[in-house]
Formats: sequence, structure tokens, C-alpha cells
Amino acid sequence: MQNQTETYMRRALELAKRGAGHVSPNPMVGCVIVKDGRIIGEGWHEYCGGLHAERNALKNCTEDPAGADLYVTLEPCCHWGRTPPCTDAILEKRIGRVFVGCLDANPLVAGKGAQILRDAGIPVETGICEDECRRLNEVFFHYITNKTPYVVLKYAMTLDGKIAAYTGDSRWVTGEAARRHVHETRAQLSGIMVGVGTVLTDDPLLTCRIEGGRNPYRIICDSHARTPLDCQLIRTAHEIDTVIAVTEWNERAAALKKAGAHLVLCQAKNDKVDLTDLMHQLGAHGLDSILLEGGAELAFAALEAGIVHKVQAYIAPKLIGGAAAKTPLGGTGFAKMADAMPLKNVTVTPLGEDFLIEGVL
Repeated sequence: MQNQTETYMRRALELAKRGAGHVSPNPMVGCVIVKDGRIIGEGWHEYCGGLHAERNALKNCTEDPAGADLYVTLEPCCHWGRTPPCTDAILEKRIGRVFVGCLDANPLVAGKGAQILRDAGIPVETGICEDECRRLNEVFFHYITNKTPYVVLKYAMTLDGKIAAYTGDSRWVTGEAARRHVHETRAQLSGIMVGVGTVLTDDPLLTCRIEGGRNPYRIICDSHARTPLDCQLIRTAHEIDTVIAVTEWNERAAALKKAGAHLVLCQAKNDKVDLTDLMHQLGAHGLDSILLEGGAELAFAALEAGIVHKVQAYIAPKLIGGAAAKTPLGGTGFAKMADAMPLKNVTVTPLGEDFLIEGVL
């Protein structure tokens, strides 16, 4: 029975992932309805403001779901938001049993949904594939609890730890499969952030270049508003949300705002943008996640500030050498190996000829 229960929950997880990049700041949720050993309804949360997974699954049922088992990756909501409570729909359709992946961290739910169903006489079992369900919504659980973005530090490097040749050439460190995965990640997260040095050196566009992808908010850490008015980011600022974090208001900042950028005035720390203050401001603006793409100085500053939650390192099996060639992390570094920041829950995923190593801090 337990294996079958996990099989249905993993199917619900597969469905939930279809909402990636479309439901933020809501969680990804999948639901499967089973009657007499047969799946009679499936659904997932498709977009923010749309029906929740449970209501979609009930709507899609091929027969009366009365007495059926309902499997859902996240505890059913019990409050009015953009849509009615899912607990009401479960009760109305006389579902027999409910299996939940993990409880909701939202204070408006947080165990209340499961208790409402139990009080109505519906058996509820929680913790089915719980770790997988929690990992699926690591962004949501962090944001709903802390109100600051979940930050993913991403970089691509050669096997000897270089992100570019000593000449500065960096196209391309990794292959097509790895680069596509980066764009998929861009589509899933709310924002993408770089330092002004990256803008001055690379003039990036920071868009999502896959079919059906969604462009994230583009964020530039630029203490003294050095971002060029003719760079790609500013030329497209009226079309794609572009945020510039500064520590002072000057004529250049005013010009960037006039050109279409959103200016965020932050506290200064060592003459740089205070990243902790920036995260609180972006979180208050509704950004629940950020892909931190560079450069090396900003990456290390973010680690020092404690704002990074996950690391994505794309490793290309090639060697380029060069004592002056850049590495992913700049700054002064930590003084002792014992001070190094360890990752946990590490996974390794092959992407073409390259490898993606992921872990959480």
C-alpha cells in the first residue's frame, strides 16, 4: 500500500512541476484522484490566480469522485485568496481519504487545512514523499517564512576552475544542454542579478531565450549608477522590468530612471550596495527568488552577506589554465580551509558533456 501511495504522490509531483515559472509567488502543486485503483482525475496549479491543483483535478474527473482517494503534494488551503478554499471542494465532492505530501508553511494554512478535513471525518495522512515535496517548493517555503528572495548562485567553469580565458573570452564554457538548463532556470525564478562590472564587460541582455519562457526581473547592483545608458539592459528597460540598486541619488541615477529603469536606493556597506537591505526591499516588492549570475566580486559578497541559499555550478570537462584567468568567486576569500562554506544535499546531473553540481547552504 505504501509503495502504491508513493507512486500516486510522485505522479502528483510530476504534475506540479508543470507550473514551474507560471505560479510565483504561489507554490507548485499537483493532485491525483484515485478510485478503485484507477486514476480518475489529475490537475495542477497552472498559473497564479488560476484554480488550485485540487479543484483542477476534481474538475477533470471522468466519474463521480465520491469516496475516492485524493493525493496532493501540498496541504489543501482552507482560506479565501484569489480562489475559494480547496477544503470546501474536497468536502463538497465527498472525497473518502486525503494523502498530503507536506504541510503548508503559510500561516493562513499551516496544518489548519488538514485539521478541517479530519474534523469533517475524512482520514488525512501527511508526509508522503515529504522531502521531495519540500524540495519542489524550496522557494515558496523560504519566501513565505522570511519575505526575502531565495537566492541561487550560478556559475559555469572549466574543470580547472576558470570562468573565462586569461584574455576574457568566455564563449562558451559549457555546451548547449547546460546553457538551455540555465535559461529554464531563468524562466522559473522571479529575478536575475548581476554586478555593474558584468554589465560594463559583457553588456548582457539577461533574458530567457527558450520558447514559452518568461523573462525575469533584471537586477543590477550598481552603487554609483555607472550602468551605461546605451547598454542592452537600459535600451530594453521599457519592455522588460529592470531594477538598478544604488547607494546614492545622483544625475546618472536620475537619467537611468528616466530611461525606464526602476531605481532602488539601498544602504551602503563598504561603499557597496548592502545586499541584505536589497533583499528585504526586493522581497517587499514581491520577488520571491533570484538567480545570481555574476560577477565574481558580487558572488563572494553575497556569500559573505549570507543571502545565498543554493549553488548551481556547471562544470565543463575541459582545461584552460592561466594564473590570471578569472574564477567564479572573487573578494578576499576566507583565510582558512576550515572556514569554507560547505554544501549539503548535493546532487550531480549530467547535461550533455557537462555536469551540474547543486547543493544548498
